Amino acid sequence: MKKPWTQRLYVRIYLAMLASLAITALLFGIVTHIRSDPEQFASGLETFGEIASDVLPPATAPQDMQQAALNRWRAKVRADLALYSADGQKIASVGRPLPPREPEQSSSGWQPSHPTVFALKLPDERWLLARRIKPPHKPPLGLIGLLALIALIMAVGSYPIVRRLTRRLERLQNSVDTWGSGQLSTRVAVEGDDEVARLAVSFNQSAARIETLLHAQKSLLANASHELRSPLARIKLAVELMQSQPKDEMQQELSRNISELDQLIDEILLTSRLDAVQGGQDKREQVDLTAMLAEECARVNAQLDTELVTINADAKLIRRMLRNLLENAKRYGGNTQIDVSLNKPVNGFIQLDICDRGPGVPEAERERIFEPFYRVPGARESEGGVGLGLSLVRQIAARHGGKVDCLDRPGGGSCFRVSLPAEVAH
Repeated sequence: MKKPWTQRLYVRIYLAMLASLAITALLFGIVTHIRSDPEQFASGLETFGEIASDVLPPATAPQDMQQAALNRWRAKVRADLALYSADGQKIASVGRPLPPREPEQSSSGWQPSHPTVFALKLPDERWLLARRIKPPHKPPLGLIGLLALIALIMAVGSYPIVRRLTRRLERLQNSVDTWGSGQLSTRVAVEGDDEVARLAVSFNQSAARIETLLHAQKSLLANASHELRSPLARIKLAVELMQSQPKDEMQQELSRNISELDQLIDEILLTSRLDAVQGGQDKREQVDLTAMLAEECARVNAQLDTELVTINADAKLIRRMLRNLLENAKRYGGNTQIDVSLNKPVNGFIQLDICDRGPGVPEAERERIFEPFYRVPGARESEGGVGLGLSLVRQIAARHGGKVDCLDRPGGGSCFRVSLPAEVAH
């Protein structure tokens, strides 16, 4: 449903700017046209009093001379004036009548009973009373025209700025809608370096992450369905042959296939959990890596050379990583001796090596073997494994800030090296 034009963001921002400008112009006009500033008026009269004491006729001058002096000064100060002698007698006045000077006032200031009248005491003890004349109100057409011109310029100049900003937001909204409709490859063009641009960057990063996760899940499910067919087919065949072959042999075959299915399902679930859950949600604790490694080496009769190393990690994941590496070495090592070494941090990383004397891994395959369900060409299903073990090893190492590599072992065989950052080790 299309939104009314009044609900569009750029219209609201534009109207808000115009309203702010109008309020500013109104306040400016009010402040500019204030007709009475008592403090400023009083300061001006004090200055006038200093001048008047020099230019006004002395107190002994004729009254008509003092009256003429007030007439001349009235136009300059724009005020009603009255001149009183020291004993309170009015000498001269001009303009509208002023109230008499209040005898209790002894110094210059606003009269208590008439706060609009300022009484100024001259040096010769005379008093000059003044009240400002309010000029007739005339609309300042020049100022109004200037303000109108400023408003027009602001309106014309701000529209393209506001519209450009909201147009970028509209493009972002369209991209989000397109992405939400299922086109996961949709990305937003990053324009500028402001909040909208950072929002676009965040959206692109999130979209890429979600797209990668969904592709990984699809690939995992597709491969899992393929891998599940083999043990299921063997179980079906074993059931059909149980009548013609010894029962014990069939039971062993069924047990082996069921165990393989259980392992496959377990590793699929773990892979999905590692993809879906952030690393900060792991249950981290102090793990005696040396003791755990010794237990796992004893299961496969591996030779261990180690130092005392403790790490802060998820114990279940670390054990799964060690077990997968050792079982991989046993499976493909051709019943040769498995050598394991663990060293304390060097250059910021602890180093764990698990090596065998099997046929080794071709250099071109050393990265691909860490892909889910990938097997080296020539590997037989009878050797066991479902192709997820090494993929899990890499995921677990990366989750703890480390990495795993497949290296060539001098004299033949393979060596898997796990490096974990020293900050998780003690």
